[in-house]
Amino acid sequence: MKPHHDLTRPSPWVVRFAGLVPAGGVVLDLACGGGRHSRFFLERGHPITAVDADVAGMADLKGRGDVELILADLEHGPWPFDRQTFPGVVVTNFLWRPVLPLIVGAVAPGGALIYETFARGNERFGRPSNPDFLLTDGELLEAVHGQLGVVAYECLEVTEPKPAVVQRIAAVRREGEAG
Repeated sequence: MKPHHDLTRPSPWVVRFAGLVPAGGVVLDLACGGGRHSRFFLERGHPITAVDADVAGMADLKGRGDVELILADLEHGPWPFDRQTFPGVVVTNFLWRPVLPLIVGAVAPGGALIYETFARGNERFGRPSNPDFLLTDGELLEAVHGQLGVVAYECLEVTEPKPAVVQRIAAVRREGEAG
């Protein structure tokens, strides 16, 4: 079975909107997995803070001065950042609604949120199929409403890398606006 995403190449959505992150700004990669987006942003000259319940896939980056690895369970543990904000926040293939407002709040003034995950309708194609892990129509728009300016938004069925229903957003916090 083909995975939902290629674990080595960054998402085309993330690549398309990476330029929204201010040059040299720290990128928070939430639920980073093997670090495909962390590695992509490192190549672009961004320091990264990578968070996951298992950071073993990023062991080769441990000890670098421009990499902070945080072992944290975003679903069952405390939010690892107390009012800390980041010029870039990237989330793919992850949804835990209780932290969605914290994710939006983690975007620094002048910073960007790039988010892409599965949406209702994906159950036709397999996992994830639990509604707890599928965005409802317009849910990402609702999450950023009044806080971030939407640059791009999509909710659609895709065929590559495998059939799925996804929702994605690229949004920015204007300078001078706090989270």
